Amino acid sequence: MVGLVVVGHSRALALAAVALASEMVPDQAVPIEVAAGLDDTTFGTDATAIMAAITGADQGDGVVVLMDLGSALLSTELALELLDDAVRERVTLSAAPLVEGLVAAAVSAAAGATRPEIAAEAANALAGKQAQLGLTPEVAPGGPAEGTPSDASFVVSNPHGLHARPAARLVAEARKFEASVELRNATTGSAWVPAGSLSRVTTLGALEGHSVELRASGPQAREATDALIALAGRAFDESPAPTDEVSPPSAAAAPRSPASPPSPSPLMPGTPGPASTVMAGRAASPGIGIGPVWHLGGGTPEVPDEPGQGPAIERRRLDEALASVRAEIDRVRDATAREVGPAEAEIFDAHLLLLDDVDLLDEAHRRIRDGEAAPHAWAVAIRRTAAAFEALGDPYLRARAADVRAVGDQVLRALLGVAATPVSGDGVLVAPDLTPAEAAALDPATVTGVLLAAGSPTSHGAILARTRGVPAVVGLGPAILDLPDGTSVVFDGGTGDVVISPGAEQESAFRRRAAEQEASRARAAARSAEPAVTRDGVTVSVGANVGSVADASAAPGADMAGLVRTEFLFLGRDAAPGVDEQEATYRAIAAAFDGRRITLRTLDVGGDKPLRYLPGPAEANPFLGVRGLRHSLAHPDLLAAQLQAMVRVARDYPVDIMFPMVSTVDEVIAARRLLGPAPEDLRVGIMVEVPAAALKAVAFAPHVDFVSIGTNDLTQYALAAERGNAALASLADGLDPGVLRLIDSVARAARGRFEVAVCGELAADPAAVPILVGLGVHELSMAPPAIGAVKELVRTLDAKEAAALAAAALTQPSAEAVRNLTLGGDRGPT
Repeated sequence: MVGLVVVGHSRALALAAVALASEMVPDQAVPIEVAAGLDDTTFGTDATAIMAAITGADQGDGVVVLMDLGSALLSTELALELLDDAVRERVTLSAAPLVEGLVAAAVSAAAGATRPEIAAEAANALAGKQAQLGLTPEVAPGGPAEGTPSDASFVVSNPHGLHARPAARLVAEARKFEASVELRNATTGSAWVPAGSLSRVTTLGALEGHSVELRASGPQAREATDALIALAGRAFDESPAPTDEVSPPSAAAAPRSPASPPSPSPLMPGTPGPASTVMAGRAASPGIGIGPVWHLGGGTPEVPDEPGQGPAIERRRLDEALASVRAEIDRVRDATAREVGPAEAEIFDAHLLLLDDVDLLDEAHRRIRDGEAAPHAWAVAIRRTAAAFEALGDPYLRARAADVRAVGDQVLRALLGVAATPVSGDGVLVAPDLTPAEAAALDPATVTGVLLAAGSPTSHGAILARTRGVPAVVGLGPAILDLPDGTSVVFDGGTGDVVISPGAEQESAFRRRAAEQEASRARAAARSAEPAVTRDGVTVSVGANVGSVADASAAPGADMAGLVRTEFLFLGRDAAPGVDEQEATYRAIAAAFDGRRITLRTLDVGGDKPLRYLPGPAEANPFLGVRGLRHSLAHPDLLAAQLQAMVRVARDYPVDIMFPMVSTVDEVIAARRLLGPAPEDLRVGIMVEVPAAALKAVAFAPHVDFVSIGTNDLTQYALAAERGNAALASLADGLDPGVLRLIDSVARAARGRFEVAVCGELAADPAAVPILVGLGVHELSMAPPAIGAVKELVRTLDAKEAAALAAAALTQPSAEAVRNLTLGGDRGPT
């Protein structure tokens, strides 16, 4: 670590400045020496004392000296002349202001920065104060150089800004060109950073709406600039959650602050015992967790204090460790894609990119060249990168520091030959945090819950815990780590409430509620393969929305695949899949449904879901742009190839083909023309997601065999409320009577002409199912986990009563009124 020396005229002032700086890095012993005053009360500077301070602060990485004024600089220069040449070469004098500069220097040194980097940070220490006072700060090293303005700029449109995934796409794109590319956050006035470094790009703190400037030099500077601007225009190819994804009927409650007292909850009845402790964390994964505590061992391996064996040997050690970890991450990624889903597996893409991060590797390689052993060089580089993330203001970006440490620890274990601690145990896992790899290894059959001292609901570990169905609470603080193994705990992952050593009454209450939930799930699962028939004999088909072969294999109770999102084959790659690859995948999905009908939706991309190999111009409003069938008709060869693959499968399996985002009859006619000859029993349908299509549904009757209503898009278009906008969450409710009237219009047009289904979010909403059945919708398609519960709900209905309920719903003034009508007001919008 680089040492610091404070030279000044007043010893009391220097010691106070050191105390202030040390408060900023309480967990790091930064070597700081003071050479100030001739004694405790006499002002002055002494070259001999400065020599001794420099020697004492130098631990091998050199020293940065900060001075106050006047003779402090002269005395320091004299001290340098008296030092040995080898020591003098490791000393940097800083012109930074003493107090602000020392604070910045101490933080940078604690993060493992080099002497030039620490000096630059110290020199920049006044920038924040100058900006606050409306002054123009001088340009510090690394900032925009005179005569090198930005070549271009873009505005970040991603909801979470340049977080791990879009930053990874930017870095990967920048590395393709023979050019030196740099970026700066013009909104915050940041310094320029290399575009080829994931860690440096993310530390820009570029949030949604921020303006980022770009400059490039080198043989392919123009090509690099054009490619990155185009990528930014496509929102860095970041796909939002699938438009028609349906959540299970239950959802996690909103997280509460760890400081909030536990609120009354139907999941926390009973009276705690005398030794019970109630804690409040942040809800991260819904469900009831009950069991004895067990701790996950491991953590960051201890780095031995050992000398390097020479740069060649240490570089080879690091390269071999990186290759080993890369192979392990690839294995975990593939397993996650199979068992959880392709979208969740993308979490590991950023981990893989970190292993090739230019800035991170340059730091480790430089330290190895300077004689450090590979473990120490890597540990310092990782610590510095993670600290940079943690210094960011945005909570989502700060959470990415956990990913940096997770990758860093994996490489350290490989370097030191330390085996990773297996994630196995019975009961409730307690840990400081959970890496994505550890979360992916959780076995819901034995791990009844997860309690974390740190972490956040947006961390990748929490996301994977949710997808694996393991209840979790995060942000409980370090006290949770003090629980001995075997301590009894009960908690609610949907509210964040935790009871340690619960009393008999409270534990019984939790167990009763958990048993009720499990019994309900078991009943639904046991009957999930049976038809869903109302009490008066009306059959409602309940199908699955699937986005991969793995999804298809996980839908045993589905009557059919009401929606197969084929875009999973096309996104996240550099070229479109061929006809043979598509056929093989569609055939595998059909085989998984074992003779049950599957509905293959043609490519639903463009606008908000761009294809990197078919880039289009940036659109001011992609939801109203070239997407769905519009995009496919603009690329007829792509659509023709997809239809050819689907027809091949239709010769052997019951297959329907469905076109998305249809607005006009002419679009359907053009698409059917590309379809060409097809098996007689192949059915063709459209998705009704546009209000105009709903209102003129009868016009489509001569050209379709069925329609499927995508209520997610239909709702946002009807209410002018984008469903991903948190500020409009209460407005974008599919039970709004205006949306219900559009569904009713389609259902009335369908009678005697074509079949009608619903494959949007309303299909799994317990408040909506009776109304949809009452309107005449007799096919519902949803995410596989919701199928059993929806079938059970249908079996409780009477179709005639549902029709009366639907008629009443159409006359209500609001979605809230509709929900009160159907559920008695005990359930808010989902």
